[in-house]
Amino acid sequence: MVDKNKPKVIGSNKPKAEVKETKVQTFKRIVEPRVKAVLSKIRILGNCSNRNNYEYTTEQVVKIFSKIQESLDNAMNSFTKSKKEIETFEL
Repeated sequence: MVDKNKPKVIGSNKPKAEVKETKVQTFKRIVEPRVKAVLSKIRILGNCSNRNNYEYTTEQVVKIFSKIQESLDNAMNSFTKSKKEIETFEL
């Protein structure tokens, strides 16, 4: 008896060979949505500059963007420095 609820298999029943993703492909797949998310959050942060809705001081703005810049510098350094350079210590 044929089960009508069972999906019909067309073609060979052999499992398809898995295509392994390269490191470049993995990087692009992971980094693109993360960069888009960061850029989106930066745009949203810019909305806080509206003086009709918010009140803030120059010192607060400097503190916010100093911290963001520090974080960007750390991320950039992790891409540009080798692990040896990061882990060295001298007196």
